[in-house]
Amino acid sequence: MGRGPHAAGSLNPSGQRTPSMFQVVLYQPEIPPNTGNIVRLCANTGSVLHLVRPLGFSLGNRQLARAGLDYRDFAEVRVHDRWGDCVEGLRGRRLFTVSTRGETRYDLPDFRIGDGFLFGAETRGLPDDVLASVEPGHRLRIPMAPGGRSLNLANAVAVVIYEAWRQVRFAGAWGPEGQ
Repeated sequence: MGRGPHAAGSLNPSGQRTPSMFQVVLYQPEIPPNTGNIVRLCANTGSVLHLVRPLGFSLGNRQLARAGLDYRDFAEVRVHDRWGDCVEGLRGRRLFTVSTRGETRYDLPDFRIGDGFLFGAETRGLPDDVLASVEPGHRLRIPMAPGGRSLNLANAVAVVIYEAWRQVRFAGAWGPEGQ
């Protein structure tokens, strides 16, 4: 995946770079269109996308490219061979997991610019040891109707990232409601 004009965050209307808003981490994602949609989301929110191998697809996958359209050039995407490498790259940042096994409703923490959000594989979620590595108050869940199993990964990422961005008053956004 490339690093394009927004590689270190996003550009504001005057062409100045703003810092990365959030860190989105996909742990062993399996479905290319989900990851492509998340690439597009990260490009439009100024967030960095971290992919932890193994991936269930090739980074040159056509479905990934189609879902991400041409946004790969506008998002910073980092690929980590191991979970430990990703943790090292996020050192000093708060990390939240998002899981159906989370104890804290996703909108209750006070998020800050730079926070990281970890999402598990579409069919397996996060392994117990990875989930346990994050402090209990940072294990988030998205409410669902009784009997619900889980949201689509791209939808879950969008719900959480936009709530976090709302909490920081859409810092770095441009347009009529932004800066």
